[in-house]
Amino acid sequence: MIAAVVLGLLVGSFLNVCIYRLPRRESVAWPASRCPSCRRPLSWYENVPLVSWLALRGRCRSCRTPISIQYPIVEAVTGALFGASYYWYGLTAIGVVRTLFGCAMIVLFVIDLQHRILPNAITVPGTVVGLVLSLLLPPGWVSSLIGVLVGGGLLFGMGEAYYRLRGVEGLGMGDVKMLAMIGAFLGWQLALVTLMLASFGGAVLGIALLATRRGSMQAALPFGTFLAVGAAIAAVVGDSLVTWYVSFYR
Repeated sequence: MIAAVVLGLLVGSFLNVCIYRLPRRESVAWPASRCPSCRRPLSWYENVPLVSWLALRGRCRSCRTPISIQYPIVEAVTGALFGASYYWYGLTAIGVVRTLFGCAMIVLFVIDLQHRILPNAITVPGTVVGLVLSLLLPPGWVSSLIGVLVGGGLLFGMGEAYYRLRGVEGLGMGDVKMLAMIGAFLGWQLALVTLMLASFGGAVLGIALLATRRGSMQAALPFGTFLAVGAAIAAVVGDSLVTWYVSFYR
């Protein structure tokens, strides 16, 4: 368990690199980590997950520019993801796949929250990887393929209908590709659960913004962020939610 959490913290440090560089179309492999303000390459002891941020008190050692609290949060969440995955699945293939999927959701969550984009570099190859893995692991290739078609197709249809009715884009293609990726990894049933949870979460936040006069009916919400949260919930308790819902019709 300790090894899993430590590995997760290290991976979380790399996810921070992806979160910063992918929207800027920069390589995630080169150059080495550096301060985004003074551009000084970081020493190894400035890259220790959680510890370095605390030791430096959230500032660059050279230029004293504040370092976003996002960095330790992403590292901590990724460490928790790895620990929970090991506890839930053990050292199994499905555990590795779900952990990989969770890492992708963390990156997409933060990028969409900050930039309102969902990089093709994650969603497109992610969909392919999910389909390939489904040949050997749950949810199976049939459910995975239907998940891609239903997830992406349903969201595309909703966005197109909104555009026809209102004359403005309500959903981007990034959201469509992201839900297709979720369908590839989780299957069509959990893709629908994800969409339901994300829509509910977005509606609640939208109503709250209207009630507090902090937003309007035209306010753009990062739907990919809600999809990431919905997918995380669906991956853990989605099957139970489906069983509970179906029980009403028996």
